Amino acid sequence: MSNNFPRLIIAATQSGSGKTTITAGLLAALKNRGLDVQAYKVGPDYIDTGWHALACGKISHNLDSWLVGADKLKKIFVETSAGADLSIIEGVMGLFDGGKGVISSTAQISKLLDAPIILVIDAKSMGTSAAAVALGFREFDKSVKLAGVILNRLGSDSHRKIIVDALNTLGIKVFGAIKRNDEFFLPERHLGLVPTAENNAVDVIKKISAAVEAQVDIDALIDLAKNSAPLKNFVRDKKISPTIKIAIAKDEAFNFYYGAGLSELERLGAEIIFFSPLNDERLPENISGLIIGGGFPEMFAAQLEQNKKIRAEIFHAAEVGLPIFAECGGFMYLMSRLIDFDGKIFEMCGVIDGVATMTKKLQTVGYVEAEILRDCLIGRAGEKIRAHEFHFSMAETSDEKIFKCRRMRTGAEYFAGAAKKNLVASYLHIHFAGSTSAARNFIQACKNFQASNFFASS
Repeated sequence: MSNNFPRLIIAATQSGSGKTTITAGLLAALKNRGLDVQAYKVGPDYIDTGWHALACGKISHNLDSWLVGADKLKKIFVETSAGADLSIIEGVMGLFDGGKGVISSTAQISKLLDAPIILVIDAKSMGTSAAAVALGFREFDKSVKLAGVILNRLGSDSHRKIIVDALNTLGIKVFGAIKRNDEFFLPERHLGLVPTAENNAVDVIKKISAAVEAQVDIDALIDLAKNSAPLKNFVRDKKISPTIKIAIAKDEAFNFYYGAGLSELERLGAEIIFFSPLNDERLPENISGLIIGGGFPEMFAAQLEQNKKIRAEIFHAAEVGLPIFAECGGFMYLMSRLIDFDGKIFEMCGVIDGVATMTKKLQTVGYVEAEILRDCLIGRAGEKIRAHEFHFSMAETSDEKIFKCRRMRTGAEYFAGAAKKNLVASYLHIHFAGSTSAARNFIQACKNFQASNFFASS
């Protein structure tokens, strides 16, 4: 069985070209036309998907060939895009940029999904040279389906004409030309864009959407997407009826989760219940597991410290052996203390004997292969997990390390994370749809806890 799965990719020549801005505006414009549009982000980024979701009203999914593998990536795309009128995929960095060997680059994903590409070119400081840039991208790898370009940050109509005329001589189609507008600014901080929950994102997207509607040939983009080559369909995995409840921290401080990863937990029999470490004083009732994902605890450290009751609840849950899995921001939150960018010290949960300290310098970014050092709630000693790491903080802890990590770009090795009782925490972000063994092991740990401990039924 096959289906066209109408789709296209919004790529760029480099980071900072405006592809997230244009993607969000396009998604909102398509939604305003009454279309059911599904959004995606190439790579491991969590924040851009939040902008997508706000623009189109649906969860945006990550497409990362390192974290989930090529076959599972295609399956995630087909399952989540089924029934949508159109799928828009935002690329990562420049078109040909990715991990070592350009793994999980936009170009690689375009080939896996046989999807046409629209290249965003920041033309702010260019004239005819913009055509030379487009030509270079088209000729660099002819197996990539570069369908045309959208020019961004143009200064005037004459500026637009100079570039469009040059592109026309090369036979490169221009799907849109957007003029500079400071109101389109998407706020940033140390990990990239600021999450939509923390800013006036709705107003910004409305303005961007109006500009895209007026300055981009949306009808031509729709036709391009609808003419995509057919893709093989997949038989959907059978979903198990829920047998356990897993609490997941989700608020302004903790919101880095892969939608398909959470769906994998649900498929394996988990009922997911969200709670807020910022605002809730109690953990959800009758839970058999706890996940605290990444985010920005450093930006909400004072509020997290003030909520002593939920910190005490989490500490008690760890003491009685509740399975707890934490990533990056969650890892920091579970420590004894957090030191912010200004050197202020805040008390955290105290589950892990350690301190997380924010730094001005990026500590780590990139793909990682992590070997589990001893049997734990996500796997057995010697098993390897694919992950991504991106943080500006350093962690010092006396608790036992749980991973031996190898950076895929450099080969550098180091020990990381912490493990004690029924807890695993580290800076690593994993994708449960790709690390299905880790997902199954975590679910089983939750079931074992439910069967043997009073906490899940108290």
